Amino acid sequence: MIRTGRHRRHRAPNGGSRETVLLSPVILTAVITCLAFATPREIAFSRLLPAAPALAAALWPVLPTVVLGGFCLLAMIGLSLVYTDLGTPYTAAAIVAVTLAAAYASHLRLQREETLFQVRLVADAAQKVLLRPLPRRIQDIDIESLYLAAQEQARIGGDFYEVADTPYGVRLLIGDVRGKGLSAVGAASAVINCFRENAYDQPDLKGIIHRLETSIGRYSVAILDPDQPEHFATALIAEIPYGGGQVRILNCGHPPPLLVQDGKIRVLEPTTPSPPLNLASLLGDDYSVDTVAFGSGDQLLLYTDGVTETRDRAGQFFPLPDWMREVGPTPPRELLDRLHHDLLHFSDGLLDDDIAAVAVRCRQAGVPPNSG
Repeated sequence: MIRTGRHRRHRAPNGGSRETVLLSPVILTAVITCLAFATPREIAFSRLLPAAPALAAALWPVLPTVVLGGFCLLAMIGLSLVYTDLGTPYTAAAIVAVTLAAAYASHLRLQREETLFQVRLVADAAQKVLLRPLPRRIQDIDIESLYLAAQEQARIGGDFYEVADTPYGVRLLIGDVRGKGLSAVGAASAVINCFRENAYDQPDLKGIIHRLETSIGRYSVAILDPDQPEHFATALIAEIPYGGGQVRILNCGHPPPLLVQDGKIRVLEPTTPSPPLNLASLLGDDYSVDTVAFGSGDQLLLYTDGVTETRDRAGQFFPLPDWMREVGPTPPRELLDRLHHDLLHFSDGLLDDDIAAVAVRCRQAGVPPNSG
């Protein structure tokens, strides 16, 4: 997935640091006041007191900001009792003016934060519709998923996945819309909704792909976007028949899945490449389905190229097959949790692209779900 955009640093918030930041206006007030009392009047540290309510405006609600401004004003009055030639009227007027401006700025900031909160609620709701939680188990198949959005403040992007419990077996979809912004999300939504409807009715994978091809083509025609006049997407559909001991894979220009079988890692490259969605008119619509043995204890990792294109500081790509060999046979949830951790560690918390992955395991008889 080649996409421009802001890097996003994924870091766990530090509770102690946050408290220190919130208390910084109080700390600043105390430091300035102490310095003003302890140093000669010629230095006049008291003139820095208006900085405290100005800082509070970026962190606090309106009332605490005004209260801090009042305290700074009282501190200035107290200093004037000790030093009579500090220019108290000018500094006091500056404190009052800055406090009033800071209170208004705090009010505007709170309004914007409320708006952002509502937008995030809408984004979370959209994510639940677009990338709804996958079932963790369908019959004897364990399923886990991972999604990381690279763009700052983003909840969803152009990567997508879905699973369907159909009469033909468990069918999985993973893909990546080329592009960025809301248009990429819309194209991803068109593909997912089409899959959800047709996965249950189409008897073979080629029929589903033809439907997806039609859906994204119609979306590109209907949505006029000068920055992205035409959408196309890589996609991979996997079908695991119930009790069949195999998996059928139709790969349309998507990164090849990894199969863990008898402790060995296989990269399932397609026998014959199939064109990405919405490029069949240019490259032809010759779709190829590969069948691979998939039995008890075997595990399949589907992923988008945000995983393999994650870079370290030296510009090296994340070595996913080697990483899988090092990790070895691991339950799906634990595998994706470790992948999440190691990707962030490898990239120093900076992701250039969205990341989606789905891990699927055929459970061994007598082994409870999500166990090793």
